Amino acid sequence: MSTAPQEHSPLPDAKEIAKTYAEVAQRASKLLTDHIQRQMKHGMTAPTDELGIAQAFMDMMAKMLANPYKLAQAQMNLVWDYFSLWQHSNLRFMNMEMPPYAQPAKDDKRFKDEQWEEHFLFDFIKQSYLITARHIHDSVRDVEGMDAITEKKVNFFTRQFINALSPSNFAMTNPEVFRETVKSHGQNLLKGFNNLLRDIEDGDGQLRVKMTDTNAFEMGKNVATTPGKVVFQNDLIQLLQFEPATKEQYKRPLLIFPPWINKYYILDLREKNSFIKWATDQGHSVFVMSWVNPDAKLAKKTFEDYLTDAALAAVDKVCEQTGEKEINAVGYCLGGTLLGSTLAYMAATKDKRIASATFLTAMLDFSIPGELGVFIDEQQVASLEKKMQERGFLEGTEMAGTFNMLRSNDLIWSFVVNNYLMGKDPFPFDLLFWNSDSTRMPYAMHSFYLRNMYMKNLLKEPGGITLNGVAIDLGKIKTPSYFISTIEDHIAPWKSTYLGAQRFSGPVRFVLGGSGHIAGIVNPPAANKYGYWLNDKLGETADHWLEDAKQQPGSWWTDWQQWVTTLDDRKVAARNPAKGKLKVLEDAPGSFAKFRLDTQKKPA
Repeated sequence: MSTAPQEHSPLPDAKEIAKTYAEVAQRASKLLTDHIQRQMKHGMTAPTDELGIAQAFMDMMAKMLANPYKLAQAQMNLVWDYFSLWQHSNLRFMNMEMPPYAQPAKDDKRFKDEQWEEHFLFDFIKQSYLITARHIHDSVRDVEGMDAITEKKVNFFTRQFINALSPSNFAMTNPEVFRETVKSHGQNLLKGFNNLLRDIEDGDGQLRVKMTDTNAFEMGKNVATTPGKVVFQNDLIQLLQFEPATKEQYKRPLLIFPPWINKYYILDLREKNSFIKWATDQGHSVFVMSWVNPDAKLAKKTFEDYLTDAALAAVDKVCEQTGEKEINAVGYCLGGTLLGSTLAYMAATKDKRIASATFLTAMLDFSIPGELGVFIDEQQVASLEKKMQERGFLEGTEMAGTFNMLRSNDLIWSFVVNNYLMGKDPFPFDLLFWNSDSTRMPYAMHSFYLRNMYMKNLLKEPGGITLNGVAIDLGKIKTPSYFISTIEDHIAPWKSTYLGAQRFSGPVRFVLGGSGHIAGIVNPPAANKYGYWLNDKLGETADHWLEDAKQQPGSWWTDWQQWVTTLDDRKVAARNPAKGKLKVLEDAPGSFAKFRLDTQKKPA
């Protein structure tokens, strides 16, 4: 057991304490006044259950109580585990070496401080929590008779409840926070409260947890740094062409369809992990669509508009700029869904300009939506549509909050501890700078996407949806295609992306990368991380494919480069964006990417 003495810092200056308290009091008073005025202006409204959480848990409790024997058995198992922990703790208190009775998962960062294991009391608190969390989750997960939607909601929100009540989230039961409180004489909690008030102010009355120091980054300076030019713009996109890095470039230019739920520069964070910079260095003429951050004026923009005015318009302009009749295309996440729709449209209209297609964690068959499915049912979509109809768009912070909940310990509670309990400022991190750079989505487009893709899963059906008068059939796509998915993806589960890959009638190479939705894709060869699985044959199911797949070291980037250049390795003189047929409008990353919602103040 640890008995190291605690270090104490000198008592803070009394004047500084008074000044800080006055600042906090003034800040808190203003926020409270603003909140009351806002409520009076808009009228006090009763809380609603838009997500159907209360109803889901009422259904669960009714079915749980209908089987009292199983409930009593679960309670007895919990009591037995507590008794075993008590025995274990008593033996350890008598200085006997005992292995932990309950251990956190290896990737659980909440209990990384050594005191969670070395100090008897904190170790007991930790193990008590782990036992209780496991029993609560097992109990609600094993309730019989719930429909699939209710079961998903109960499991998901039970986990959110369990995560919120972790002892790591409270000052008196987190050894790291406790030490800092003693050491700083409570100044960490005072600073943390100030940080909390700041985040509420920045969120215009809503808590917007700050994940990184946004002032540490500047677009075009230390993120989104690959040099290039904006060579085309319309209501939906700016088209960027990047400067060549080689004397010759591949004849087929490369056009990237990024997701419109976030900015394109996830593929251009820093020079050392930028896929765009790496592809340029390999000799590709790289173009990327940079999506507008829509407002109410674009409320009626449809998924069809995203096909015609973005995807097809970009293909037109890339061909016009380079003089080529064939291009390679890459679609990431939602951008991949649009790319698949575009390929089906082009197949039906005999347009063969996209000669190869690459799908990065992209869903075309939504049979396995993962935990995002918790938020997508008739009740929730109808409620969301009502909000979007009033505003004209889905607010970016709402979607960002949903994604953060999928990994709440990493993307919510770790920052609550750091910012509000430890009283620290968030660390500058380019990925979190990008993650906090949320984007809106037009009402008409997003409603169509949720209903036809997620809820009805019509994209996988031949003729299930019609775009610009053309019935969309993925089965008509004969374009050579490369699918890269990631084994830990919680947004686009790899078994779902695999189903999409099976829809095409042309040659398909499916690759499974390590890690998750972002880290598994932004995985440069120099990092030599994660590895990937290969199997040249598509199996009947994803599990069959994985059984015979061989794990490879390094990054999928090199495998993709070999695949795409094997299709066509012809070279031409390097293409200078300023010397093409399109007029240069501004330097990359462009004004669309530079516009940030978190710097805009909402009207009172």
